[in-house]
Amino acid sequence: MNNARRLTLLLCTAETLGMAGFALFAALLPEFQQLWGLSNTEAGWIGGGFFLGYMLAVPVLTGLTDRHDARLIYLAAMLLTALASAGFVFAEGFWSALAWRVLAGIGLAGTYMPGLKALSERIDGAAQSRAIAFYTASFGLGTALSFILAGELAKLGGWQLPALLSGACALLAWAMVQWGLAPKPVAAHEPRRLLDLAPLKSRAVLAYCLAYAVHNLELFALRAWLVAFVVFAGRLQGVEPWLSATWVAMLATLIGMPASILGNELALRVGRERWLIAVMLMSALLAGLIGLGAALPFWALLLLILLYAVTVTADSASLTAGLIGAAPASHRGAAMALYSCTGFTGAFLGPLLFGMCLDALGDNRLLGWWAAFALMGLLLLLGPLALRWAGAAPGYSGDEATLVRTAQPGGQRLP
Repeated sequence: MNNARRLTLLLCTAETLGMAGFALFAALLPEFQQLWGLSNTEAGWIGGGFFLGYMLAVPVLTGLTDRHDARLIYLAAMLLTALASAGFVFAEGFWSALAWRVLAGIGLAGTYMPGLKALSERIDGAAQSRAIAFYTASFGLGTALSFILAGELAKLGGWQLPALLSGACALLAWAMVQWGLAPKPVAAHEPRRLLDLAPLKSRAVLAYCLAYAVHNLELFALRAWLVAFVVFAGRLQGVEPWLSATWVAMLATLIGMPASILGNELALRVGRERWLIAVMLMSALLAGLIGLGAALPFWALLLLILLYAVTVTADSASLTAGLIGAAPASHRGAAMALYSCTGFTGAFLGPLLFGMCLDALGDNRLLGWWAAFALMGLLLLLGPLALRWAGAAPGYSGDEATLVRTAQPGGQRLP
């Protein structure tokens, strides 16, 4: 196995293990609502609180990777992830659950993008884009396995069992990176502030950040509320679905991994901007339909959910690879911090807005679920608009896999 493949396998495996506790709350959301008497808005806060912690911490933690080896940031944050995952067993209601999820989000802020930085700066050439695609898609794999871990283990030992086991998985991920990833000196760049705002000058970077924000808003609203939606569909039909809600969520999340990787490959062939706009428009259309799918036979609803899951994730790796291509190497960590911060602002708002919509229109009515999904699709349309806005900028080539900036000497493609 060559070094690029070994590093990709190592960090993808560690990422998957570190995310074992990611879907703990979403997978058992109906149970937690009943246990703690949570409203949909409160459930949305806890579901989004994970991303609130991420959003607050990621500008600093990812920005630090321009001055320190990303490996060090990653290792410290993975220990925090282990603590926050296992510590959730002490949650007793809304506020304590929210606090533990915010802490877990801070842990992810120091592992996800810093892990990507550690991977991308150790691999060059054509292998880098594919390594990024696999790493990004592994986020979906970790999420999918987290749904099953929570749903199945909770049947054996209550919701506390998957919380404890997810902490152990994070410790294993820490050990893998500690002994499997060699330190790497940081390339010298001109001194700059802790919060580097240079990426804000790039129209293309801003467009990718906004597109990623609404992508995550839709994606994590789906992941936060899918189990509850399938449970609602079963109640509406008056029959018990032949596949449990957590298994549906696992399948919908798992299918996102090949969708993300293949989406990046197609973007390389047909043009990144063209691909991203087409996928986002299709996903917005399906978002306007899926809420009504609760009235369909379960097999038809399952197919609709899986199709929607494909469109929701088919732009994920392509967005991230595009951002890395758009950002200059000297400010790439800062650009990734901005990208991740805006993206997970959307991830925080998605579950919350979804829950608020359900509280306003009723979580026991088809109208409420249709409106909540449709709202996500409507907001997603900001993504194609942002990409078209960037496409009008001088030096931007929407038909390329990466961006060309005339500000660079000779207009060469950024690394």
